[in-house]
Amino acid sequence: MPTSRFLLCSAVSAVAVSSMCHAAQPDPAREAREYPSRPIRFIVPFVPGAGTDITTRTVAKKLAETWGQQVVADNRSGAAGAIGADITAKANPDGHTLCLISSGHTVLAAVNERLPYDIEKDLTGVSQLTTLFYILTVHPSVPVKSVKELIAHARANPGKLKQGSSGTGALQHFSGEMLAYMTGAKFTHIPYKGGGAAVTALLSGEVEMAFTTLLSTRAFINSGRLRYLAITAGKRSPAIPDLPTIAEAGVPGFEANQWYGVVTSAKVPPAIVSKLSNAMRDAVHAPDVSERLAADGSTALSSTSSEFNAHIKSEILKWRRLVKEASLQLK
Repeated sequence: MPTSRFLLCSAVSAVAVSSMCHAAQPDPAREAREYPSRPIRFIVPFVPGAGTDITTRTVAKKLAETWGQQVVADNRSGAAGAIGADITAKANPDGHTLCLISSGHTVLAAVNERLPYDIEKDLTGVSQLTTLFYILTVHPSVPVKSVKELIAHARANPGKLKQGSSGTGALQHFSGEMLAYMTGAKFTHIPYKGGGAAVTALLSGEVEMAFTTLLSTRAFINSGRLRYLAITAGKRSPAIPDLPTIAEAGVPGFEANQWYGVVTSAKVPPAIVSKLSNAMRDAVHAPDVSERLAADGSTALSSTSSEFNAHIKSEILKWRRLVKEASLQLK
């Protein structure tokens, strides 16, 4: 073959190969523009009917309306929420698998070194969605009507007050441990399989106190079967404005906020994460969504991916510090 013809063929082949390789390369900008290109799997790592489930389905419905694409809530409960988070961490990193996490996931990361995923490395925050509070609730048989009286009673009867929770290492459990650590009181922790079971135990008098949600106990307060003392948030809630915070009621500095937020695989392209973050912000602040969440005692709250990642990190550090300083032995 003449040299000139050989060189021409080589050049054409090189251009063709280069074009093929270029076409095979992912185009993040195009992927972000076309996202979502199919139904979204929105994992709920807890049982149906829980606060996480209600929040997920409420937001998913709004996202589906906005995108014209299905957003399917998928309950994958177990291991205190770790199963759903692990599925998300290992999913195809195209942004079509999301997971709603709660503050309990940061407690889990703080106390469990054997999780199958690293929440800070294998997952990335999309946006925080809500902040909510627990309510320090007691059975009417306990002769107290304030946080100060509860602390005095607990100090006079160390270990006799039983605190029910949704499970060892859950935020409800840690709220009690924080209260005990900050006041010198001593409670006996009784874990149950879920917040609903803990409320049932509280109603029967099997335990004398618990950190409950507004949704799960409001009816029992109105009927006199339970008594509220204070909320765990840093400031009073519009949902129940007459109830003080625990900090106001005699334990300065106490704050244990429950919250929900969305994460996805850490390998999802930043452009898609950003698009998701903006969509979550618009969805959670839509009047019909924020009003629905407020009915359950939640306050709509959005954040950027970097802000939510920073929040997750700070929460893990907070709970690790509590475990160390209070010498907690979790079983």
